[in-house]
Amino acid sequence: MSDPALPRRPTIDLRAFTPARVALGRSGASVPTKALLDFTLDHARARDAVHAAFDTRRLAAGLGALGLAVTEVRSQAVDRKDYLRRPDLGRRLDAGSAGVLAQAAPAPCRLALVIGDGLSAAAVHAHAAALVSRLLPLLAEGDDVAIDHAVVASGARVALGDEIGALLGARMALMLIGERPGLSAPDSLGAYLTFAPKPGRSDAERNCVSNIHHAGLSYDEAAFKIAWLVREGLARQVSGVALKDESADRAPRRIGAALPE
Repeated sequence: MSDPALPRRPTIDLRAFTPARVALGRSGASVPTKALLDFTLDHARARDAVHAAFDTRRLAAGLGALGLAVTEVRSQAVDRKDYLRRPDLGRRLDAGSAGVLAQAAPAPCRLALVIGDGLSAAAVHAHAAALVSRLLPLLAEGDDVAIDHAVVASGARVALGDEIGALLGARMALMLIGERPGLSAPDSLGAYLTFAPKPGRSDAERNCVSNIHHAGLSYDEAAFKIAWLVREGLARQVSGVALKDESADRAPRRIGAALPE
């Protein structure tokens, strides 16, 4: 009779590869006290991320240091409670923002860069400026897609970028936004690309590069994917399900990954 199959390494080793809750152990019929306290702390961090105030001045200063002119706008959500209870209000600009955008960018552009707080202002504070700093040189290669203007949107849902892109006359909108916090990632940033943006676009018409944070997708990897999708989307005049991300073969090697033999 053969020996029972055994894993090649203990399950507890998996904790070195993921922040997910694995190999917690147990104490009687429950988890150990430390695991319970860690869960409670992560849950509190996720709640704090959802309700945190959006520091637009801090973000605008970071973008200004990159040479970008910044226009600040708001959605129709009047406060955070309104934003959470009425997702539809986060998808449309308030009355004064449309006029502000018309004055800020009178000429049509190829790519509208929009940065919104979403469900995690902490993610935007932590990662947006750093990601944009990696993205700008990739977009500007060969004078392909130069960006000199960014829109910072408060109370934003993903679809708010559609209206902003339409008002700016953009061929494509790129929305960087805080993603819904998870227990292991309260500060994850997402990037959404929509060709020919206008109100009413569906999620099937967008491409998404998500999970951008220190324990997820790196800035360099995310910037490479976004730049590839922008170029290909503009060239093919599509986005969403019609545009598959085929950038992997040319993407930068992950830090710590073994070199090919």
